[in-house]
Amino acid sequence: MAKCKTDCIERPLSLAFEKLGCAVGRYPYVFLLFSLAVAAALGPGFFFLKDREANDIEDQFTPVNGPAKMEREIVEKNFPPSEEFSQLRLSSEGTYASLIFTNSCGKNIYTVAAFNDIIELDRQVKNITKGDTFKNLCAKTKGNCTSNPILDIINYNASAIVSSNITYPTNNGVFLGTAIGRVELKSSSSEISSAKAVRLFYFLDEQMTANNSEWLDDFLELLSNYTRENKNKNEVNVSYFTSVSRQKELESNSNSIIPLFSIAYFLAITISILSCSRLDCVRTKVWVAAFGVVSAGLAVLASFGLLLYCGMPFAMTIATAPFLILGVGVDDMFIMISCWQNTEVDKAVEVRLAETYKEAGVSITITTLTDVLAFYIGLLTPFRSVQSFCMYTSTALLFCYIFNITFFGACLAFNGRREKDNRHWLTCMRVPVASGDGKGCCVGGAFDEDTRKEFEMPMDSFFRNYYGPFLTRVWVKVLVCLIYAGYLAVSIYGCFQIQEGLDLKHLAVDGSYVADYYDKEDEFFSDFGPNVMLVIKDERFQYWNTTARDSLDLCLKKFQNLTMVDPDIPPISWLREYWNASNVDNEAQFKSNLTAFLNHSGFIQDVNFTDNQIHASRMFVQTVNIRTAIDEKNMLNAFRETAGECGNLQPPVKLTAYHPAFIYFDQYAVIFTNTIQNVVVATGAMLVISLLLIPNPLCSFWVTFSIASVIVGVTGFMALWDVSLDSVSMINLVICIGFSVDFSAHISYAFVSSEHSSANKKAVEAISKLGYPIVQGAVSTIAGVVVLAAAESYIFRTFFKIMFLVILFGAVHGIAFIPVFLAFFGTCGNYCEKSKQTFPKCSDSSLKSFSTQSVWSTDPDCP
Repeated sequence: MAKCKTDCIERPLSLAFEKLGCAVGRYPYVFLLFSLAVAAALGPGFFFLKDREANDIEDQFTPVNGPAKMEREIVEKNFPPSEEFSQLRLSSEGTYASLIFTNSCGKNIYTVAAFNDIIELDRQVKNITKGDTFKNLCAKTKGNCTSNPILDIINYNASAIVSSNITYPTNNGVFLGTAIGRVELKSSSSEISSAKAVRLFYFLDEQMTANNSEWLDDFLELLSNYTRENKNKNEVNVSYFTSVSRQKELESNSNSIIPLFSIAYFLAITISILSCSRLDCVRTKVWVAAFGVVSAGLAVLASFGLLLYCGMPFAMTIATAPFLILGVGVDDMFIMISCWQNTEVDKAVEVRLAETYKEAGVSITITTLTDVLAFYIGLLTPFRSVQSFCMYTSTALLFCYIFNITFFGACLAFNGRREKDNRHWLTCMRVPVASGDGKGCCVGGAFDEDTRKEFEMPMDSFFRNYYGPFLTRVWVKVLVCLIYAGYLAVSIYGCFQIQEGLDLKHLAVDGSYVADYYDKEDEFFSDFGPNVMLVIKDERFQYWNTTARDSLDLCLKKFQNLTMVDPDIPPISWLREYWNASNVDNEAQFKSNLTAFLNHSGFIQDVNFTDNQIHASRMFVQTVNIRTAIDEKNMLNAFRETAGECGNLQPPVKLTAYHPAFIYFDQYAVIFTNTIQNVVVATGAMLVISLLLIPNPLCSFWVTFSIASVIVGVTGFMALWDVSLDSVSMINLVICIGFSVDFSAHISYAFVSSEHSSANKKAVEAISKLGYPIVQGAVSTIAGVVVLAAAESYIFRTFFKIMFLVILFGAVHGIAFIPVFLAFFGTCGNYCEKSKQTFPKCSDSSLKSFSTQSVWSTDPDCP
């Protein structure tokens, strides 16, 4: 049979790493100083951090080219801001402050005592004297500050709340649905008998930007003091909010985890040292483990500094990246230490490091390539927060890889020289060589006389002698398959329970006044949703034509028939009012009277009528019962679909549905499809890399299977753990792709590299080599992010939850599921006969004369 080679890339890459290891072992100072110089040169990029911060919520957490942003451009182009303020007609949220009043224990707030407190706090707000006054800054209508309708109705007289017969949801044409919440009506009447909440708004003129900001800060200070001083004293409880609150709370989010990074760094160093420690005072790897963590820190310093130099925006989500890099860097360190310990101790340091690099180089290259590529694919997402995270993290992973094979390799070489001279790990003083497996503080350097290698770590012995043979028993394999079937069933069930969308209150820290306001808003003011704007942008639409008007009426009726639209509140339509006022179907007559009607009726802002041409007009439809993210998604889709149907009428009514909240609802339109796209593309890329670097095509497919399995598991279990699919969790699913490769690739590569003929023996060898490093890597990575579980932010806790699931499921696949599947399908062995060519090794004699030659010498005795 003809030979077939599937390692045409892997073998020369191994040779290249062998030469590199030889060079690092010979000249560790060069590589150490090179790494430190790079970090020192790029680190000062952090001075630009403040300038590069990008925490604008709309810019970072909504789709870059979301349809609502284009719809907003249409609105702003055709209906520019007017001096006459109208909350209904805002193209953005506006600049405002808001108060929600509730009574203790959910009691009726529709009382004289409650309204006395409401009116008093309203007076204090309007009398804020720091900076400019509310009267000078307020948004005005007909020269007066825009007021709150419920207070206007009772004329700021609390006793009138009982005597006034106020109807709901409209009172004399004024809509009260957003001002009074949880209303109960008198029997057989639309009059209010009781209510649970009252909301007030204080809108500011958006042209007064600088002064507005100062006034809003003073408002927040006033309410913070008021709620603290009057807690449980007044008749009412107060929740407060401003248009800048979300932004301020988001910017304070990053500061909340800065103290946690030092804790994570301490945990990573501690776990690394403990897992690499030995009782032998020479063979212990205390300093190596510590400098492995330092290597990851240098990678973060250099990579972030480089991107900050280059002007890359720094989003708040990137604050989680150092925790991730810390875990990844330590993972690769464990692989290299494991390979070092499998070399013969009496060989020269250069030879041992060359063998270490040859063994570990390809493995960590595979995982680095897959991780980096997975994150670069994440740049395809339409969310800037995800793009920034992926760019910073992928670059940091690349630097982590470079520092591992330069800085950490040099540290390993120095440590090897210390071990070669049998020096104490702490004092660096020579100690007597231990005999047999002798241990103690005064002797050291013991090794296995038979294999000439270091004694196995206890955990390595456990995986080789106990866990591996146990896992390959037939009944255990069957049990593992049954456990996997249960895992898959629960995961698939969870996938169908997942919710979409980022709740904006999650951008604030726990216990924030923002979260409290949103909770009260959801509880008391969800009966009525947004008043959606319907914009007719067709200049050819003949408003005066009876047939065209019938088509428009049919279109509006389609909207009124939607389940999320209130059928009892007719659309606000300038055309209907104009038609009722002057029943004309002649174009000239229609246009000649239009300007006077618009000025008189108050609809002047709803029609763009210039040069005797109607360029655009708008109407409004009131929605109801928009309580959950699913309701928001359904409403957005229903309005856009209905707008599309109106375009198919005869004559067509080409209109756009818009509300400022649609900017945030747009995430529902892309989050699911974009996540699927990223997962599919990244998985395909992982398959290609695996096919190129793992010398067995079938095992590459097992790696791909592992990716899909872990993604399904993480997605399903995150839904069961109350994590929604949003721009934050999308980041973590991208991570999932790269990390699920790490564990399965290590095991698969070790399996196919084994020279045993039995599939069971191959599996045992792979587990014995990499079982402990995988556990070390998993524990260290989880230790790197576990501190985020204590973060006071949903974003960072979500990062921890998904990272925990990714690492847990990835590790279980690596040390349980994949070895069993590989052992079941023994054909995944190295069935293609490898080339018998062997690469020359570094000999001791050649290395002695190596100092006078180039690092990349062609000496036949040295790679």
